[in-house]
Order: sequence, then structure tokens, then C-alpha cells
Amino acid sequence: MATVLLVDQDPSVRGVLTKALARFGHDALTASDAAETLQALGVNHIDLVICDWNMSGQVDGLELLRLLREEDRDVPVIMLTEFGTIEHAVSAMRAGATHYIAKPFQNEQLQLTIDQALAVARLRDENRALLRELQGRRSEHEIIGEGRAIRQLLDGVASAASSRATVLLQGESGTGKELLARAIHAQSDRREGPFIRMNCAALPEGQIESTLFGHEKGAVGGSPKRSLGALERANGGTLLLDEIAELPADLQPKLLRVLQEREFERIGGAEPVKVDVRIIATTSRNLEAEVNAGRFRQDLFHRLNVFPISIPPLRDRREDIPVLAQRFAARAAAEAGKEITGFEPDALELLCGHEWPGNVRQLQSAVERAVILSTEPLLRDHLFASLRTGAPHANGASPAASAPSTNGTGGAHVLELPSLDLMEVERRVIEQALALTKGNRTRAAHMLGINVRTLRRKLNGGRDDNDDEVRGRVA
Repeated sequence: MATVLLVDQDPSVRGVLTKALARFGHDALTASDAAETLQALGVNHIDLVICDWNMSGQVDGLELLRLLREEDRDVPVIMLTEFGTIEHAVSAMRAGATHYIAKPFQNEQLQLTIDQALAVARLRDENRALLRELQGRRSEHEIIGEGRAIRQLLDGVASAASSRATVLLQGESGTGKELLARAIHAQSDRREGPFIRMNCAALPEGQIESTLFGHEKGAVGGSPKRSLGALERANGGTLLLDEIAELPADLQPKLLRVLQEREFERIGGAEPVKVDVRIIATTSRNLEAEVNAGRFRQDLFHRLNVFPISIPPLRDRREDIPVLAQRFAARAAAEAGKEITGFEPDALELLCGHEWPGNVRQLQSAVERAVILSTEPLLRDHLFASLRTGAPHANGASPAASAPSTNGTGGAHVLELPSLDLMEVERRVIEQALALTKGNRTRAAHMLGINVRTLRRKLNGGRDDNDDEVRGRVA
């Protein structure tokens, strides 16, 4: 059932069409001129407009079509006219009509035209929804950043994509290794082929071999049929082996054979299987150290390390944090149905000063949580309060624990206090925080558990001043 708006000056024509639409199973609303048409479209959901060409006054059916297009009224229109000429049909279609019917017409013709117009509208809406979905997926997989480090990284991705070499992506957890692997695949000549991901760290050790190489019928747990592994499913495309350092030692020579000879055998199989697959491996460990420790084969390392790409942690590209945070906030706000306009300066300063041991993934989680908790369009610093308490470094230690102490013990910070005067104690604590952070106010504020604005006010003797020089009692 659709809701159809009938636009005709003749009430008898509107009555006849209303009865016909009821027989077709549709609801009808009516309007006699352009003003009533625009009003009806403004307050009702209209699936289709049937409009008469010949309306007296300044606005006829053709002009109404132009008005609808100018006001961006996205609704299909069937034009009715007593003049069944090609010129009229062309004019109507150019003005935006979906279909054109010459009077007089049979009910069957009207019903068929309505069904066609609604089908075209549904197809158009489905295509637009699909396009939005594809654009959303594309933005999710887009590598975001404007700094020098990310530009160099993108250059490396482009170079890797233009070759067929095996790529080794190395970086801390949460830096976006899978995202880069997908970017390499999407820019390569294998982009039309499959992209298969296998996480070596997420699978039980007993399942890794069958997941990677597949198995014949009955070869694994009495399986009723042959199973294709990740290598075969990625044939003609790209196979991403996540956390390659977790690959068991007994499977490493088998993977080496794939890289050298482009063939392998399924579990329980006797014949070699040829594959044309490009392998991208990722690791959050130092693979050379794993080789030196005897946990990873040196020959396999060299085969994987043909085109190495090192991904910098987020703390080494802080200039990208604002644009990343804005993107994550916009995406989270759209999913939550909220209006988020941005970040207050203190909140953004807090994000830019944090060490982010979890890298981009941790930043995304923090922003998404803030969007959920926010009751106003601007994300404020109190929504990121958890980042202030012991703002962790990459090794998981807090700044206070990892920074050198003034007493040379390397442990907790010890202050010698001449008195218990609270103002004097506060002055000494702020002095030490600034000394430990080499004058970095943002990090000092995090260490003290306050925001930068509060620290600045204390440094300025209680005044809310933006001067960068330290004033008052603290030198």
C-alpha cells in the first residue's frame, strides 16, 4: 500500500481517481493547486504524486514539477494531460516526471503506471541505501591522518600495492595493521579478488593447520566433506595472516613452502594444491627478536620480510589525534542518533597529551564512550576523566611511575616539605610535576589529575590567563 497525492483542480476528477486508488489498494490525499501540494508534502509521507498538467493560474503541472525539484522534494510524479504528444511527454520528463499518461486512460493503464512508478522509486531508494552503506564501509576503512608519519606510511602502502611482494606489517596493537593490509589489497591489481583474514593468535593451536591449509573428507574429526583452507579461499587475491609470530613452529616450514613454491597439501591429501595468493603478515612483536630467541624460523622471516612496513604508534603522530577524534565522534554520534559538534579545547588538549598505549583503537573507544555519555553537543574534558588518572605510557606504567624521581631512587617521588602548609605543598607538587615533564603543562596536568586550564590558573596565581610563561610563586 502506498500513499498517493492527487493534484487536480477538478474535484470530480479527484473523486474518480481516489476511488480507483482505493481499488488498487492505495491511500489517497488530494490537493487542488501548488500551495496545497507543498503543504501536503510538508506534513505527510507521500510515496507518489499524480498531477494534472492543465491547472489554471500561475502554476501549471509543469511549473509544479520545477517547484518540487527546486525544493528538493524527492517524490516520483506521474503527469496527466489531455495532450498526448511527444513534445508534452518530453517536457514532462525533463521537468522531473517519472511517468506520463494521456487522457482518457483505462484503469488498467493507470494501475500499471502507478506500479511502475513505485517500483522505480523503491529501486532508487535501495540503490541510495546501498551507496550509503558502501560509503560508510569505505570511510571505516579509510586511513586517516595528515602528519608526516602517516604520509610516509601511505607512500609505503602505495609502493607495496604496486608490487606483488610479500608484505610484513609491524606495529603495536591497535595501530591499524589490518586497515593497512586492506588498503594494500584495495590498491593492488588483486582488488577484484578475495581478501581473506586469518588471525593466528585467535585460533586454538590444533585448528590453525586445518584453517590455513584445509583438509580432505574424514581427515579431521571424521569431517563429512572436504574443507578449503584460507589459502585456497584467497586464491587470486590476498591472504592476511594476523599475528604471524603466533604460528606454531611445526607449521612454519609448511608456510615457507607456500611462499617459495606457491603450493601446499591439505591435511589428509596426497596431491599438491597450486595457489596464486599474495600474503600480507602482521605482527605486534619484534620478529627479529623472535628469530634470535629461536621461536621463529629465520628463513621464513626473510621470506616474509620482503617489503617491511613499520607503523608508528599514535603517540608518535599526535598531530593526527584531532582529525581521528573528530571522525570517531561523528561516526559514533550518527550511530547513537546524537548531534555532536566537536570537542572543547581542554578535551582536545587532554586527548593530544595522552600516551595511548592502545593506540588508535583505544582512542576510538574513549571517544565513543564520551559520545554515549555526553548530554550536550560539545564533548567536554570531564568525559575523558579516566585518562587523567595515571595516564598510561606504552609500557603500561603511569607517568609518575615511569619518570625518574628527584631523589634518585627510580621509584615513587619523594618530596621534602618544609611545612604542612597546603599552599606550599601544592606549589612544591606542581613544581615537581613540571620538572618531571620538562615543562610540558599538558602532561603535568595529567600527572596531577587536573585539567590544563586549572593548572594554568594555579600557575597564574588564580587568574585564568592564557600566557604561556609561568607566573606567580612557581618559577
